[in-house]
Amino acid sequence: MLTRNPRPHLQLLVESRTRPRWASSDSSPDPPKPEKKLSDRLSAVIDAVNDRKLPPELRGRSNAVRSETDIMNVVEQRIWHSMEEGQFENLPGKGKPLDLKTNPHADPAEDTLYRILMRNGFAPEWVELNKEIRCKINEWRLSLKKAWDKRLDGHDAKWVEESEALKAQLRAINDKVLHYNLIVPFGRQMCGLKWEKELSQMER
Repeated sequence: MLTRNPRPHLQLLVESRTRPRWASSDSSPDPPKPEKKLSDRLSAVIDAVNDRKLPPELRGRSNAVRSETDIMNVVEQRIWHSMEEGQFENLPGKGKPLDLKTNPHADPAEDTLYRILMRNGFAPEWVELNKEIRCKINEWRLSLKKAWDKRLDGHDAKWVEESEALKAQLRAINDKVLHYNLIVPFGRQMCGLKWEKELSQMER
């Protein structure tokens, strides 16, 4: 006579606890690992390209490059080493005047326009504006020096009046500087005047 197992549910419970969680009844293979995201792969490519742009001394050390100054220091060191080795001694055109008729770094259309203006006695607007701004800055600083000397002589009331006029002139100069920076070729921008900085120069 066959006897039934009185506690089949206990056996099933023990088997379920001893079986690993990743195991399954059909013994399916491990799930595939997720592939790297596209953004991560693109970032790796960009980092590799940027690393190739660095001087050989800094390649593989991108984390050590904190600013452009670090790169410039390496470039200057290489220039000095080249000078010490005499690599600049036999350059073509050494001892001859530079040919400044054309600018190899300027846009060809702009370079042609500038040469036409120069031949007819004209200059680009930003060149004339640069001269005007520098002239006004020199005149303004002379006026500030005179007003400051009066203040040192005890004319405080006169200083208050003249300082307000000087501040208005400073704002007008900075407006011209802003216009100049908008029309000047890249890399030729100039800084405006700051009242506090100019006064600190007077106090020295």
